[in-house]
Amino acid sequence: MPTVPEDHVEPAPLFRVNDYDSLAEVYAAENEAGIMNTYYERPAILALAGDVAGRRVLDAGCGSGPLFAELRDRGAVVTGIDASAGMLEVARRRLGDGADLQVVDLRDPLPFPDGAFDDVMASLVLHYLEDWGSTLAELRRVLTTSGRLIVSVDHPFAIHGIHRLAGRKTNYYATYNWTEEWTMGGQAAPMSFWNRPLHAMTDAFTAAGFRISVISEPQPVPAARELFPDDFRILSNSPSFLFFVLEAD
Repeated sequence: MPTVPEDHVEPAPLFRVNDYDSLAEVYAAENEAGIMNTYYERPAILALAGDVAGRRVLDAGCGSGPLFAELRDRGAVVTGIDASAGMLEVARRRLGDGADLQVVDLRDPLPFPDGAFDDVMASLVLHYLEDWGSTLAELRRVLTTSGRLIVSVDHPFAIHGIHRLAGRKTNYYATYNWTEEWTMGGQAAPMSFWNRPLHAMTDAFTAAGFRISVISEPQPVPAARELFPDDFRILSNSPSFLFFVLEAD
């Protein structure tokens, strides 16, 4: 068996675009340690959901399962889907073998019957998709006639402003792809997103058969003020995410 030189260094892993399988462990850890999810996005989407006890909820793009866990603790009957098997492995360790977790790409038809859920949570997932039409149609199909789709996405004004400050020539009124590198675990990981103007979002929702009942631009929870003073100040003055509560017509 060949020996490994003492000064041998393993090459850094090469990440594919949006390679959540390879990033799963480090992403889950960083996600839950920072302000953006634990003290800002997740509390906001749970507040919009309100009392979910006894409701059948689909966590669409559940990742490593933190929202799933919160919903289940509040009495919901939760199913989680995600395109990343690696993220679902992390979720399974968190939630236990009894958790209903399935590898599903939101660009594909959903493996559920019509009217299977009272609520769908789409937490920071739609902005990965170029086309919302077929995905929203499927989410509408699996909801009851009185069901809700609760959505959080990158705020289009915030994304456009970031690009303008960086000197990029982007058109707010266009739907366009943009990429950035996230540094996680000491490695750079390329991530790809789709930005679209507010009217394109609302048009897509109504075309899919939803009625918009809430548009929300919340601030981080007060507990974040001492933990993340700089980020708290920024997010208290400039939103990063945009939230919708949509009712199935």
